[in-house]
Amino acid sequence: MKKLFLLDGMALIYRAHFALSKNPRFTSGGINTSAVMGFANTLMEILKKEAPTHLAVVFDTNAPTERHTDFVAYKAHRQAMPEDLSLALPYVVRLVEGFNIPVITSDGFEADDVIGTLAKKAEKVGYTVFCMTPDKDFCQLVSENIFVYKPARMGNDMEILGVKEVLEKWEVQTPEQVIDILGLWGDAVDNIPGIPGIGEKTAKLLIKQFGSVEEVIANAHQLKGKMRENVENFAEQGMISKKLATIILNAPVELDEEALLVGKPSRELLEPLFAELEFRTIGRRVFGEEFSVNEARTNP
Repeated sequence: MKKLFLLDGMALIYRAHFALSKNPRFTSGGINTSAVMGFANTLMEILKKEAPTHLAVVFDTNAPTERHTDFVAYKAHRQAMPEDLSLALPYVVRLVEGFNIPVITSDGFEADDVIGTLAKKAEKVGYTVFCMTPDKDFCQLVSENIFVYKPARMGNDMEILGVKEVLEKWEVQTPEQVIDILGLWGDAVDNIPGIPGIGEKTAKLLIKQFGSVEEVIANAHQLKGKMRENVENFAEQGMISKKLATIILNAPVELDEEALLVGKPSRELLEPLFAELEFRTIGRRVFGEEFSVNEARTNP
């Protein structure tokens, strides 16, 4: 079976960094390695436990996207990345490249869009695809062959969401209606406003009744009181919110099956990295008991 894992790089790095925020890891030279260590452990667990045949890590770029053009406040409230985390990013990229895994980006498109595009392309040529991310908006991508793989958190095991799980969780008829719920409800994480006064519960009820944001707006006269007033007054905001929540499926990225093949880790690239970050245990897990940080330092 062709099994493709697409990792949402920044979301997983943030998760790894803050998971160890109460007990951060530092090298003897003072480098905070929490994010790199957490990401390395996640990556190795996936390779061992899930045995994907193909794998890629996808990142955002700093280039603005269409969402920022459409809605200036999109993600505008997000705090600057912690300095320790921004310093860790080049190490994570070196780690991924050391495992001979491609890092994929596309200026003008978010990681979500790149993952969505690759997932749909891969599905068409016979892959089972797992989108590894903690983000709920990926549920809109789910199909018979595309799954959301939510990483383990705070003692809870990882979770795989297929069509059945998404329909039950979101109380919808199709996974695509997740977009409509987010359009009404909004998403505080991404600063998507939604329609005022409509929370998760009400959004689910409205989509169950009317099927889409467009139909909720068209039938606003059937609603009562403040909800009718808000839907009528903020109809345009609801439509913009739906667009912001929609993962783009035609980002300009190609499915390079050969490049995505899982291969052997590069000793040449990883040994000096593990030595610099003092990753003794991880080094032994990858290269065996003979790995030594000191030897890797003296044999560049």
